[in-house]
Amino acid sequence: MTGDPVRWGIVSTAAINRRLLPAFRASPELELVAVASRSQERADAYARTEGIPHAHGSYEALLADPGVEAVYISLPNSLHVDWSIRALEAGKHVLCEKPLDARPSEVARAFDAAERAGLVLMEAFMYRHHPQTALALELVQSGAIGDLRLIRSSFGFTIDGLENVRLQPDLDGGALMDVGCYCVSMSRLLGGEADAVTGRAVTGPSGVDMRFAGVLSLPGDVLAHFDCGFDVPGGSFVEVVGSEGAMRIPRPFLINDAVIELVRGGAVERIDAPEADSYLVQLENMAEAVRGDARPLLGRADATGQARTLEGLYRSAERGGAAVSLAAER
Repeated sequence: MTGDPVRWGIVSTAAINRRLLPAFRASPELELVAVASRSQERADAYARTEGIPHAHGSYEALLADPGVEAVYISLPNSLHVDWSIRALEAGKHVLCEKPLDARPSEVARAFDAAERAGLVLMEAFMYRHHPQTALALELVQSGAIGDLRLIRSSFGFTIDGLENVRLQPDLDGGALMDVGCYCVSMSRLLGGEADAVTGRAVTGPSGVDMRFAGVLSLPGDVLAHFDCGFDVPGGSFVEVVGSEGAMRIPRPFLINDAVIELVRGGAVERIDAPEADSYLVQLENMAEAVRGDARPLLGRADATGQARTLEGLYRSAERGGAAVSLAAER
């Protein structure tokens, strides 16, 4: 990467930050210089614990910090677009935690702000940056399992109690937004944008979907079906079925052992992908895009397609699982 390390600030002290902090420390392309919280006391304590030079007692103060070039936004889902736009208007590049939004119009509003400012905005689907994901896409596109037929995926875990931010409807919580979005993203990556979707939800006491299952009708009569949940045992997988075999990804999203299994003719072939820190590769791609040395892996088109699909799934669930056509909206 040309130039000095990109100077970063983190907007909030959310738990997800713990996954990125080691990556910030590991790369010469990155320098974490500031963190913001809603109180100075909390920001100071967090900065001391994590060795971050500057602490701001409000998000606005961090955005006004001239020493910050780019921000990582780890706020609750409902705040993603508004704070992304505020950061962009303050002259900061933005990496916003997924999902950016489930409304294509809001995604467009954020990317319009980025284009007006001439800055980089990227939705933070970290698994997309891992070599395992690139290898899976290459195998599908090269015909390793024949013509694509089906994509199956699942992602879930158990949440106890009602205080978790993921269970708050006013913060756009719910299983689809939190973990189902990964299944949707992977299905779109491997099979293309959906022509139609169907979805069914089981609503919990707080009013958000505790479980969600959906089917995406993809180009070429490919079907992708997924399930996700907050009241199920933890785990995830992706299975891709073709006319001549299948591909299994045991750890497709939180990748701590990069392995893909090809099942063809009754035999299983294990393919080891290069190991990598998804968060580190993501941050370095963002930094290189900020310096003009690379294109951001994920941009407007992907974020818009993701939001369009999520919105369609919610509409279908509201209609009792009736199919929702997305073809006219693409």
